[in-house]
Amino acid sequence: MPFKRVRAKLVLNVLEQEELAAVSHSRSEPVSRVQRAQMLLAYASDETVSSIARRLRTNRPKVERCVDKALQLGVKAAMKDLPRSGRRARITAEARTWVVNLACQKPKDLGYSYEIWTTDLLARHVRRHCESAGHACLLKMARGTVSKILRASKIRPHKITYYLERRDCDFEAKMANVLCVYKEVQLLREKGMNPSDLIAIVSYDEKPGIQAIENTAPDLMPVLGQYETLSRDHEYIRHGTVSLLAGIDLLTGRVHGLVADRHRSREFIQFLKRVNEAYPVTAKIRIVLDNHSAHISKETRAYLSTVPNRFEFIFTPKHGSWLNLVETFFAKMAHSMLRRIRVSSKAELKQRIELYLDEVNQAPVVFRWKYGLDSVSVA
Repeated sequence: MPFKRVRAKLVLNVLEQEELAAVSHSRSEPVSRVQRAQMLLAYASDETVSSIARRLRTNRPKVERCVDKALQLGVKAAMKDLPRSGRRARITAEARTWVVNLACQKPKDLGYSYEIWTTDLLARHVRRHCESAGHACLLKMARGTVSKILRASKIRPHKITYYLERRDCDFEAKMANVLCVYKEVQLLREKGMNPSDLIAIVSYDEKPGIQAIENTAPDLMPVLGQYETLSRDHEYIRHGTVSLLAGIDLLTGRVHGLVADRHRSREFIQFLKRVNEAYPVTAKIRIVLDNHSAHISKETRAYLSTVPNRFEFIFTPKHGSWLNLVETFFAKMAHSMLRRIRVSSKAELKQRIELYLDEVNQAPVVFRWKYGLDSVSVA
């Protein structure tokens, strides 16, 4: 008596047949998927389970499981393993929460010399104190497990990101004043005006600590076919530092600069005198600057009283130096002219900086401010 199939017939549509055929002949698919595709195609063409098992050199139960999954859940489910319950979690949810809570504290507050955690330090602390905390499941905690728990909770206690606390209660108002100045500059530019006889707008700040560094051996220049780069001895001699007091005319791009050993009130007054001489006596000079003590000192106010109605100071908020446009000029200078500079003395450094300012003023660049100007209106 011929064998009568008990299982239902597997019916494949055209798309399923094409997909299974492609997988069954693939050289890049996993072996398990290739074999399952061959099983399903063979069974759908009325080949028996025993014949399929012999031809593919496997066992009947494996073929039967694949076919049953296709009949019950569909071809796509039969091509992959069904989700399993997996091993029971050894670390409880309460223990994981305890580890995350530890990571959110500073090690120094728990008696260590460390300021921030390392995964190794946190794992050692967990192993040492988990039993007394009621989490004995953590006795074999490894640093890799610590990393997994923290990653799952999106906690990275070994990293530091910086934020800026606003300690100026008038931050918004002062920022608005600065942006109004920049908006006025934008409107004057759009009208093609440069009313230097009426008003001058200058963005000012100091760049202290510019180092005068000298080589101990001469630089070796590149040689075609032999040395691609400039060669420099790693040792150097320090000759101290200088400060650059600089202001950019926001309408013309001209830079007013003073190079000095320090940046006290007397140097700031000297800078103001230079700016005063640079503009007609009829012009109002508006200066955007920060809250350095030299800008409001007794000496500075005494000088300002000798030139009444000449200067107007617009102060940036505390911790708001990013609002001062001259910082862009300093950044450009640091990445170009000052980058890896070598001089024989502070006097040479001063001379080089002054030469740079002259070069900039030969082809001045007008710096433009964009952030927040759309929300500012000038009456």
